[in-house]
Amino acid sequence: MLQLQKGITSLFRKVTTSLPPDVEAAIKKAAGIEEDQSAKSELLTVLNNVQSARSGKTPICEDTGVPFFYVSAPKGMSHIELRKIIIEATRAATRKIPLPSYSVDPLTGQNTGDNTGSGIPVIHIEETGDPNLTIELMLLGTSSENLGRMYSLPDDSLGAGMDLSGIGIAVLDAVTQAGGSGCPPYIIGVGLGPTRDRAAWLSKQQLRRKLDDENPVSELRTLENRLLSDVNALGIGPKMQGGSTTALGVKVGLNHRHPRAAYLDVSLLCWNTRRGKLIW
Repeated sequence: MLQLQKGITSLFRKVTTSLPPDVEAAIKKAAGIEEDQSAKSELLTVLNNVQSARSGKTPICEDTGVPFFYVSAPKGMSHIELRKIIIEATRAATRKIPLPSYSVDPLTGQNTGDNTGSGIPVIHIEETGDPNLTIELMLLGTSSENLGRMYSLPDDSLGAGMDLSGIGIAVLDAVTQAGGSGCPPYIIGVGLGPTRDRAAWLSKQQLRRKLDDENPVSELRTLENRLLSDVNALGIGPKMQGGSTTALGVKVGLNHRHPRAAYLDVSLLCWNTRRGKLIW
């Protein structure tokens, strides 16, 4: 168990100081084809910052955000013990890397100093038939997380129905309202479900996907590609410099819904996508 705790602490260091390969590759590709020189310059600056953080073993961004864990546990492994190990690893990572602490008591305003507290880190554990323990960590920065939006469809004010076209209208509205406040280019997760909490869960699940994957549902694959093109046509660009790189990817997940209502959640990640996986 102590070795597992050390492994999770190392995962924190990896996620904090380097970009996932698929995200870094997408930024390099965008920089190579971006025609707007101001936007291209910003993308090249991002790549330089990533390289500096990796070589110096320092956090890419000072806002290391809220730790989000997705755990797939083999049958028979104690979920209670797993939570304890993850919490201790979070405390150790905060102390050793070091990380700033963003866990504040809502009543007293006092910071716990170790990135733990009631509901922090966020931990989701599910049992699987796989004999391996898989731990995924995502650090959600505040700037982009603040910009996420929930919609109740149909939305007459937007002219958005409960179909794929309505989903597209809502996503474009969310990105337009976000503008450049969340450090684009963004990665956009979209979830539609029967309840608000389920929609929010689904949108976060999409952020776990790699940028170069393909949605197995052909209609959603087409929608993701179209939305990425439409979002990039907004001309917001990195640090609002314009150009054609407002987003690196759009990922969509749908659940069945009620006949009279559907809830749509749009989650945004900034270019500094901190996610990684440990297989034990």
